[in-house]
Amino acid sequence: MDSTEVILVDENDKPFGVASKLMAHKEGLLHRAFSIFIFNTKGDMLLQQRAKSKYHSGGLWSNACCSHPQPGQDTQTAAERRLFEEMGFSTSIEKIFDFIYKAEFENGLIEHEFDHVFTGEYEGEIKINEGEAEAYCYKNIREISKSLQTHPEKYTAWFHLAFPRIEQWWVLRYKSEAA
Repeated sequence: MDSTEVILVDENDKPFGVASKLMAHKEGLLHRAFSIFIFNTKGDMLLQQRAKSKYHSGGLWSNACCSHPQPGQDTQTAAERRLFEEMGFSTSIEKIFDFIYKAEFENGLIEHEFDHVFTGEYEGEIKINEGEAEAYCYKNIREISKSLQTHPEKYTAWFHLAFPRIEQWWVLRYKSEAA
């Protein structure tokens, strides 16, 4: 893990300081983060398998991209930049909700994040950054839901928490387009 700084926030996402990413994750300090969920034109979700070398949750499947805005960065701008860095493409994204979660990992690190959740649509070439992702695939939302129940150990902690709300959003979005 590098010396990147993260933005410390309160439960209302009001910033009050900064900390190194490592310190924030060692001490479980609440900090700002973002998660991006990408769908193709059929409504299938883009999943990435995190690189095994990641500092936690390596090899697990999750949404297209997750990271942290750095001090002074706009969250959406940081999310758009990071999507390109991790997955090799750009597309417009929109924020649909946020949530707070806390998860402890086997290596002693703690994710305690105020997570801004964005969605977007993309149909095109994907060039993953192998330092960030091992693999990727598009899956039907129903397949993902079933897999989360039958193989929960294959997915990241935050994906388990965000997916039900994404699934609700997806039903409203893609069912209304099909009507």
